[in-house]
Amino acid sequence: MKKFLFGIIVIAVILFVMYLVMFKNQHETEKGFSLLTEDTNMENINSTLLEEQANKTQDGWYLVWEDNFDGKRLDLKKWNIEEWAAVKNNELQYYGSKNVDVEKGYLKIISKKENKGGRKYTSGAIHSKDKFSFLYGKVEMRAKLPGGQGIFPAFWMMTNKDHIWLPEIDIMEMLGQKPDEIWMVMHRLGEDKKLKSVSSVYKGIDYTKDFHVFGIEWTPNNITWFIDGIERFKIDQFIPQEEMYLYLNTAVGGNWPGSPDHTTPFPAIFQVDYVRVYQKTEE
Repeated sequence: MKKFLFGIIVIAVILFVMYLVMFKNQHETEKGFSLLTEDTNMENINSTLLEEQANKTQDGWYLVWEDNFDGKRLDLKKWNIEEWAAVKNNELQYYGSKNVDVEKGYLKIISKKENKGGRKYTSGAIHSKDKFSFLYGKVEMRAKLPGGQGIFPAFWMMTNKDHIWLPEIDIMEMLGQKPDEIWMVMHRLGEDKKLKSVSSVYKGIDYTKDFHVFGIEWTPNNITWFIDGIERFKIDQFIPQEEMYLYLNTAVGGNWPGSPDHTTPFPAIFQVDYVRVYQKTEE
């Protein structure tokens, strides 16, 4: 009888030890699985960082300046806001700071039919003069353009000098009454001291319906214009060899677009997702 009880006790002890071992192994396995999950999350984080880094380079172009308009207002360390009644080209707008807004990650240049500064329309214009200028590079803007008779959005560059506006590179211009046409232009001062221009117009889709990317690649030897990453125009003569700054605006009326009429929708909003400038390392 004693031997029988002893045998039962031994078996019970063995079973208890086996249970402890199995529990320990299971616990370690679950812990190991938990650690593996954490490692996977780290891999996802690293992957995201790599993707963000990739966005800062494009075919050998390195990001040197950008504005994604993520703040609550325009970054005045990067931009100046125009405040005046523009007199060039017989335009009709007053440029004011209240027509420039940043909201939910977008820059909004807002054109309105309202009286101010002796004008019947107001609009917005910003530029980076004396805050950011550069010599050669790749420039991109992702934007949804405003349309309507007499509405004239533009994204362009000028020399970073006082009292001089040439040369000028117009990355994108659009007449609001022709929303499927994008103008790409380079202006310069000729040897006869007169304005000289070379341009091309690309007829595509309605650029007021959705966001599109407008850009140039500017090198010492040529300027190439792109729309949504596709080359649309290129020149290889009279290339500017001096630093230039960025300019975004919407004009209202003027010699080229003509005046707004009863069909023009107000407010007209030039909505910009981002502006970016890249350069080659040797620049």
